[in-house]
Amino acid sequence: MEISRILQTGYAVIALMLMPASIAWGQTDSVFIEKVLRQAPADADVLYFARQFKDRPYVAHTLEVNDTEKLVVNTRQLDCTTLVENVSALVLCHQKHAGDYPTFCHYLRQLRYRQGRLDGYASRLHYFSDWIADNAKMGYVEEIQMEKAPFTAIQTLDLNFMSQHPQLYKALKGNAELVKTIASQENMLAGLKYRYIPKKQIGNTKLLRQVVKDGDIIAITCSKPGLDIAHLGFAVWRKDGLHLLNASQLHKKVVEEPMTLGQYLAKHPSFTGIRLVRLR
Repeated sequence: MEISRILQTGYAVIALMLMPASIAWGQTDSVFIEKVLRQAPADADVLYFARQFKDRPYVAHTLEVNDTEKLVVNTRQLDCTTLVENVSALVLCHQKHAGDYPTFCHYLRQLRYRQGRLDGYASRLHYFSDWIADNAKMGYVEEIQMEKAPFTAIQTLDLNFMSQHPQLYKALKGNAELVKTIASQENMLAGLKYRYIPKKQIGNTKLLRQVVKDGDIIAITCSKPGLDIAHLGFAVWRKDGLHLLNASQLHKKVVEEPMTLGQYLAKHPSFTGIRLVRLR
C-alpha cells in the first residue's frame, strides 16, 4: 500500500472515531460510500450514483429506529426519500472532490434537516415541499417552475396528514406537544402554490425531453388529503419515453421502472402529475 493510501486510511479511521453520537451508522455504510466516491469517474452524474443502489431492498421507516432523533445512515435498505437523499449527498461530495464518509454525513444532514441543523424530530424536513424549499435556500437544488406548458397545473398545499394521523409515526404517538409543533409547520406551508406537469402530459414528446433532464428528481403529486408528494425517484430517458429510477415498494428494491412514467402514473388514480427538482 502506498504511503499516501496509508495516511488517507488512517485519517478516515480517526474521522470515523470522532463522529458524534448523534449519527447512527454502520461500517458497511461507510465502506460502501467511500468505495463509490473513490471509483466514480470525473464526469459521474446523478444517474451514475443512483445506479449504485440498484437492487438494494426497499424498506420503509428506516429513519424511525431511535428513541431520540439521530442522523440515520442506511445505504443497505432504502425508501424513496432516503434514496434521493443518499444520492444527492454523494453528488454533492463528488462536486466538492470529497471522498470521505464524514463529509458525506455532513451533506446528508444538510439535506435532511432544516438549514442543516439536527435539533430533534421536528427539525427533519418531513414534507417534500418543505425539503425542496429549504434545500433551494441553501443552494443545493432548484425546482423547475415555468408559467407555460408542460407546467399547466397548480398544486396548492393543504398539509395535515402527519398531525391528523400521529398513530402512524413512532415519534408522534402519545406526544401531543410534538404533534402541535408538526401542525404548526404544516400551517406555515398552507396555501403555497407550485406548478406541476399533469400526468396526461407525461409522454414521449419533444417538449418533455427539453424540460426534463436525466437525473432530475421526480416528485409525484397526489390528490390524497393532507399530502403533497406521494413518491420520489430520478428521471431516466429511454427510447420509449421517460422512466423512473426509484426505491420501489412494488418491486421491493431499487429499480429502473420497466414501464414508462406515463404508464406508471396512469396505474395510480391518486397520482396527479410531477414536480421537477434539479440538483445544482
